[in-house]
Formats: sequence, C-alpha cells, structure tokens
Amino acid sequence: MGLLRPAVEDVRARHPSPVMVDAGSGNAYLGFVLYELYLKDAEAGTLLSVEGRPELTERAKVRAERLGFSRMRFQTAHIDAAEYPERIHLLMALHACDTATDDALLAAIRHGADHVAVVPCCQAEVAAQLKERRQAGHGSMPLLYAHAWHRREFGSHLTNVIRALTLESFGYQVTVTELTGWEHSLKNELILARRVHRENRRARVQLERLLAETGVSPKLTRELGVKPAALVAGAPAEVLPEAPVAAEEPSTSVE
Repeated sequence: MGLLRPAVEDVRARHPSPVMVDAGSGNAYLGFVLYELYLKDAEAGTLLSVEGRPELTERAKVRAERLGFSRMRFQTAHIDAAEYPERIHLLMALHACDTATDDALLAAIRHGADHVAVVPCCQAEVAAQLKERRQAGHGSMPLLYAHAWHRREFGSHLTNVIRALTLESFGYQVTVTELTGWEHSLKNELILARRVHRENRRARVQLERLLAETGVSPKLTRELGVKPAALVAGAPAEVLPEAPVAAEEPSTSVE
C-alpha cells in the first residue's frame, strides 16, 4: 500500500472529490483498504469497483453496507464494457489477466487518469503473435522466442514494455518496479504512471519503431490507433524529437 500512497495523497490534495477506480476488483479487498485508509474520514471522494462476476460484486456490496462505506460504488461488468466516470483521478488494476490489463489502461488514458497502477497477470496475446511471426521467418530475432517457454516469457516482457512506452507516449511518467517478493507471487511487476504531459512525441516514435521491429500489435496500441513505423532497410536513423518538459498539472483530456 505504501507504493500507492504518493498517488492517493496527490489526487486528494488536488481534487476536492477524487474518483478512484479498481478495475477487475475481484473481492474488492484493495478498494476496501484504500477506502479505510484514505476516504472513510474524508468529506468527499468515491471509489468504484468494477468486477465481471456478479457474485463477487454482491458480496462486496453487502460488506460495504455493513461497514458503512457509503461512497464505495460497485459495477458488474468486464473492464472493457464498464461505464466509467467522465473523469478518473486514479485507476488501479491488480492481476487483470491477458488483455484485461490493456482494457484498464485504455480506460485510464481515455478518461484522463492522473495516476495509474497496474499489476499485469498472465499474458497470451503477444506470445501468439510472436509464434506466427516465427513461423513466417523474420531474421534472427525469432531465435529469442523459438521455444514455447521463451516465447511466453519474452511475450510477457514485451507486452509490459509496450504498455509502459504507450503510457509514456500519452504523457505519463512511468516507473516499473516490484510489487512484492518473488516468494509471494511470480506475477509481481508493478507499473506506476503519473500524467505530467499532454503527449510525448519521442516516446511515440520509439513505440512505433518497437512495434515495427517486433512485428506485434497488442490490443492496447490497436485500440489507441498506434501503428508501427515504416522501416526502410539501410535508411539512416531518424532523429528523435526532444522529450517534453513536464507540465505543472496533468491534462484533463487526452485530446
């Protein structure tokens, strides 16, 4: 919880009625802890838990009523089909499997979230694309994922690299760290992001190049309309744009 503290304290300090979203909340344990620590004694602020399994939503709703957590909201919906508030200040997704983490990041970017915190879980989409690329034969890079084990691990790593770079291209300052020790979970990569620019053209160019060089197209970049760069063999490297200077306040719109 200490890793989320700076983000929560920042949105509370800058927004009189902060909106926090726990996407793919499961039993909503994370939401209950955040509400207890930061919203229970506050004058305003809401926490929305989005979960696709109705039995978990109902169970969490009963628990919130029993605890008197009146500003906790619950919605039974998959992350990509949920109805989100127009403006989100903090979006979290803990162990949202495969492309569900992409769905959470899409919601964060589209609703101008000031802060994002996601812990990705199992990831299969990019690994499947790498398999197709290997079978088609593209230089020596496929040697990195010729074996199924390597393909799964490389695909997972590449997916999260693309996610971090996508956030950067949309103006976020990104930190990738460890959520907990490996002895507790093998799925413990934490991606933290704070919006400080309207956009980052340098990161966008890097992202487009990475998509082109690896030949993958994950859901996150497809939905955001990010296309791979056109690579010309033997062409000189393009000079990348300068990185932007951080704005004082995060943008309230992705447009």
